Amino acid sequence: MKADTLVELVSRAARLWPERTAWLFDETGARFTFADVDERSGRFAAALHELGVRAGDRVAVMLRNQPEFPLLWLALAKLGAVLVPVNINYREFDGAHVLRHSGARFAVAAEEFVELLENIAPGTSIERVLTSGALQSDSYREADTVAAEQPMNIQYTSGTTGAPKGCVLPHRYWTTLANGLVADFPAVGEQDVLLTAQPFHYIDPQWNVALGLAAGAELVVLDRFHPSSFWAKVREHGVTWFYCLGMMPTLLLRQPPHPADRDHRVRAVCASAIPPDLHAELEQRWGVPWFEAFGMTETGGDIRVSEADHDAVVGTGCIGRPTRDREVLIAGEDGNPLPRGETGELLIRGIGLMQGYHEDPEATARAFAGGWFHTGDLARMDDEGRVYYVGRTKDMIRRSGENVSADEVERALLQHPAIRLAAVLAVPDELRGEEVKAYVVCAGERPSPEELAEFCAGQLAYFKVPRFWAFADDLPLTPSERVAKGELRKVADLRTGAWDRSTGQWL
Repeated sequence: MKADTLVELVSRAARLWPERTAWLFDETGARFTFADVDERSGRFAAALHELGVRAGDRVAVMLRNQPEFPLLWLALAKLGAVLVPVNINYREFDGAHVLRHSGARFAVAAEEFVELLENIAPGTSIERVLTSGALQSDSYREADTVAAEQPMNIQYTSGTTGAPKGCVLPHRYWTTLANGLVADFPAVGEQDVLLTAQPFHYIDPQWNVALGLAAGAELVVLDRFHPSSFWAKVREHGVTWFYCLGMMPTLLLRQPPHPADRDHRVRAVCASAIPPDLHAELEQRWGVPWFEAFGMTETGGDIRVSEADHDAVVGTGCIGRPTRDREVLIAGEDGNPLPRGETGELLIRGIGLMQGYHEDPEATARAFAGGWFHTGDLARMDDEGRVYYVGRTKDMIRRSGENVSADEVERALLQHPAIRLAAVLAVPDELRGEEVKAYVVCAGERPSPEELAEFCAGQLAYFKVPRFWAFADDLPLTPSERVAKGELRKVADLRTGAWDRSTGQWL
């Protein structure tokens, strides 16, 4: 029977495949059977309950790719509580927003992050910061009754404007995504070995956990993505399917060819944003088909290329067709459907989407205007119903697979006493897709770009710190007193005249 909650996924997997390996953590060699996952998460649930965690409570978790993260996630599921993942690269400025805005009562962190969270906690609802090692209990707690629409995560993602928004993701979000990957292409099953290399605070390793539980498949967890050793790990662990995104395919191709490149068990690779001009080369190099997929933190898994379409769309930028649980609409500025072949905004609806943005009814209403989720991405649909990604309308920078909100970086820069005005733009980059550039207007004496970069690094995750810096006496403004970024973009090369943090030189 299909499971509709994470609690049901865990109990069903423990019942069907108790002795089969569920997880293998490559860095330490820690291995868990499906029975272990159920038992250990039940003990974590008992420990959390003894500490006072109750249904509906939010618990912030700041851990690396270690077993405690997914065990805590499933333990919170059993309590009807809510996980608030905290990016391990966050510092006080961006970390404080997540803890404060989420209303988390407790935080669980690795030892290395405890001091940071304790420094942030006084301005939040956090009552106690714990290490995962402190969650010890001799008891096993049976799962509470949990509904499919009950919130499971508040997952923060960079919005088009303002601070990162908290996506309220119910249990059905995770089970819809997992069950769809079992029922349809790539039809993950008991025979498969999955692999994830992304950090657990993102949704990808989390839905990989849900997928493994739904399919009875083993999940191999790497500490992080290492291009030089990635395929060696794929071969070592007998991986049959994995998902990657962003710059990962490009970085893999840049590794020297190896005689064992085709010596593996992978039957398919799913990826988001496969570079069209590299698609055929990726398949030739490793002798396996790569399938494009589209999804968002807000919506889960939405559009995928299947085996039936694969050969016809390699290198075209096609992202596939809607999954069985999704409807897609290409809309004009008036919200009405556009004819096939015309470019418009990609709208999505279906079951298992986020419930809305936490504590932000206005943003939620805008996002779901007219009953469709407005992605802010531009796309077109061909006569066969296949969708092609064109671009995005958001003021967002996509750097190495990370979403960077320009507005958030600007607000962090304005914390510096010397900065009067700031504007952040995306600079096209061959390796990382896009890099971050900051224009700053100073009041009085200008700090050095090195000083500003160091200041920013103390406020934000490393991937949000601008690479390119430019000073200006003033910036063009719109009638509404916003920076006219369109005017700033009217140059042949946004690098010209900027200081490059990676080389320490002016260009």
